[in-house]
Amino acid sequence: MPITKIAIHGAAGRMGQRLVALASTDRDLQLVAAIDAPNNPRIGQDAGLIAGVGELGVPLAMSLTTPVDVVIDFSAPAGAMAITETCLERGQALVLATTGLSAEQQSQVRDASRRIPLLWSPSMSLAVNLAMKLTGIAAQSLKDHPSGADVEIIERHHRYKEDSPSGTALKFGEIIADVMGQEAARHGREGRVGARPHGEIGYHAVRVGDNPGEHTIIFGLLGETLEIAVKATNRDCYAHGALAAAKFLAGKPAGLYGMSDVLGLA
Repeated sequence: MPITKIAIHGAAGRMGQRLVALASTDRDLQLVAAIDAPNNPRIGQDAGLIAGVGELGVPLAMSLTTPVDVVIDFSAPAGAMAITETCLERGQALVLATTGLSAEQQSQVRDASRRIPLLWSPSMSLAVNLAMKLTGIAAQSLKDHPSGADVEIIERHHRYKEDSPSGTALKFGEIIADVMGQEAARHGREGRVGARPHGEIGYHAVRVGDNPGEHTIIFGLLGETLEIAVKATNRDCYAHGALAAAKFLAGKPAGLYGMSDVLGLA
């Protein structure tokens, strides 16, 4: 298997540091560039030292100047759009893992995938994407259930997460609504809101401590309940998934890909 040369955008962040650390031990990958915002105080420092794995000879840079096979982005929405534009200009493949994109930004991502290979997923976790497949199967099986199925999605993340509900929770809801037809979303409940309408999906976002991510999808029936739950114990699951995505995407033609393609679930 040829070695895939990667750049990590957002390399000084929490996820970026884990990507640097894990990529440094992967024989199928070569980290050749580490990028972060121009105002990051660590610009110029060795990415390996920032990640706590020793010197790698890859300084943290403000922009991408080195030829790479795939760029992995774990940054913020504005940064994600900037690196997408850079990849378009350079014709380079992009694994886009940043969440919280606006509708306009999501449209820009889809447009970009017509010109470059772009893998975009609300979660890089392999287990989460398998749970999404199982959720789609459950929705298909329960859509015509005699008692009807009430769908609620509970997600938990760390106190620093800025967007809610998580992009992953919204993706679970999208999968379900595409099959079962719910047209409304309710974000939490308070007061006398009346009986629960059938045609909605309830979202509940919990922000606590350093929780790296949990999602529980509840299908509530009369007399029984089905729950699909997936929990991360640390951020490495997202990093391993992103690195697997980079290997998958290297050499692919332009198009929009997802983690289901990496897992062979598409």
